[in-house]
Amino acid sequence: MTLSILSPENTFFNGDISLIQLPGIDGLFEVLPRHAPIVATLAAGNIRIVEENGKETVLHIQGGVFEVVEGNRATVLTM
Repeated sequence: MTLSILSPENTFFNGDISLIQLPGIDGLFEVLPRHAPIVATLAAGNIRIVEENGKETVLHIQGGVFEVVEGNRATVLTM
């Protein structure tokens, strides 16, 4: 799955991942490649990214929106 994490000022991440864990407004949730299309509101918290090579990255956000679209692409829009 290709993931982009964007804010109005910066691109924080752009690459291929095998898992993303996100702070949804109702709690943490994970998304794997080939997930069905989804749009979710994000709360303040940490995003955990596992890249295809196994490298893990944690980013803190203050909230935002997460979207998965057909074609195995995911986007986080945050402030």
